Amino acid sequence: MNTRSLRFRMTTWYVGLLAAALLLFGATVYYRLQRHLIGQLKESLVEQARTIAEELLVDAHVKGDQYVITEINESYDPEVNGRFIRVTRQDGHVLYHSGSPRDASFDVSQILPPTPEALEHGYPPGVIGGNRPILLQGLTSVTPNGEHYLIETGSSNQPIAQELRTVRLTLALGIPVFILVAVFGGLILVRNLLDPIRAITEQAERISSANINERLPVVHTGDEVERLSLSLNRMIERLDEAIQHISRFSADVSHELRTPLTILRGELEAMASQRPGDAESMDMVGNALEEIDRLSHIVDQLLVIARLDAGQAGIEHVPMDLGELAVSTAEQMHLMAEERRISIRFAVSKGVHVNGDPLRMKQILVNLLDNAVKYSPEGSWVEVRVQAEQDTAVLTVSDSGIGIAPESLPHIFERFYRADRARTRTTGGIGLGLSIVKSIVGAHEGHISVQSREGEGTSVRMELPLRKQQLTQDSGKLDAADDRIVQDFSLANDQNIAS
Repeated sequence: MNTRSLRFRMTTWYVGLLAAALLLFGATVYYRLQRHLIGQLKESLVEQARTIAEELLVDAHVKGDQYVITEINESYDPEVNGRFIRVTRQDGHVLYHSGSPRDASFDVSQILPPTPEALEHGYPPGVIGGNRPILLQGLTSVTPNGEHYLIETGSSNQPIAQELRTVRLTLALGIPVFILVAVFGGLILVRNLLDPIRAITEQAERISSANINERLPVVHTGDEVERLSLSLNRMIERLDEAIQHISRFSADVSHELRTPLTILRGELEAMASQRPGDAESMDMVGNALEEIDRLSHIVDQLLVIARLDAGQAGIEHVPMDLGELAVSTAEQMHLMAEERRISIRFAVSKGVHVNGDPLRMKQILVNLLDNAVKYSPEGSWVEVRVQAEQDTAVLTVSDSGIGIAPESLPHIFERFYRADRARTRTTGGIGLGLSIVKSIVGAHEGHISVQSREGEGTSVRMELPLRKQQLTQDSGKLDAADDRIVQDFSLANDQNIAS
């Protein structure tokens, strides 16, 4: 689990706060219950001692000591009730002393005789004893005839300890169970809260300039998530309008520039043919014509990109064999490879069919092969590979050329971008070829990527969706790669496609 995710942090805070609250609540309940039970026992001992003083000792000088002993045994029966009672005169004579309780909850032999101070003033409740402690309370009483008595009452705190032990066990078992339930409940709650955000995120990842007309899902809950999705949709609408404005501007500018460039070219050609001048003037006119040709090419390329981005390029989607197209296109470019003594390898799977525009697909292959041959050293090789991977058709064009610098890789699909070492004005074109390739691939709902290392070569990978009719069929295993020079492509094509 991602510990930095919002789901993890929300669940952790929720469970942590709940656990802290449960622990605080449990400790408070335990502490207050302990004080309450001990307080009740103390009050019971004090009340018992006071009752003995007020109801029995007040008549002790009239009815005798035996009366007090009998009444205590009959009324309180200390051995049966698990209580300790001891009545002592101020002179130290013990009037009554109960025996050990039948449940053996405490040992009376551990209770020492009262001190003179205790006989005079009594003492507050206190616990004495080791393994079987007893809570003892001493209360003084003066009878009407002036006799002083110390009445001691005591009781084992073992029932309280057992009840507190039960409470501790309940808390020790109950709190983890509650925390565990809170963890699962928190995960479910947070998942339900974040599911709309996840759906918004996934849809946002799919939206690009090619499908910017799509919008994010809106969950009508009236909360912050709904407001977020609405705000993002309004932002996408503004971006859509801006992109459309830029595309229209590029298309309009490109279209408007074609006419004046054509006029300038015609005027210069007419001037060169009708009014031939000196060699220097003719060189200037020739240079101007070359620059006009270059500008016309740039304008045409920009117009193509603008139409592709705006979806107005008239892309066809017809069934086609990507491998056959790759081999036939490479065969047509064999002269350029021959000039640099570059061999072209290929490995083509049979029957890799896609829905696409053959002219645009060929334009992609021409651009990629042109770059691969142009930036490969003489005597090296270029490889064309076509295969099917699950529901995707993959075309890869690799070379053993000079490669591209790592800092240039993220920018090679940008318009007019030239890598310092890989492109120059004389050999590197105008920097629009790969931009057109990316726009065509995007128009076919595909993806293109580049891997390269300086001095080792470059590999361009294009992925397109396979035809739906082919997804349930076996597209065949990859045929063995043939290492042939480009003029052998026609024969190699027949061998691979027929196999």
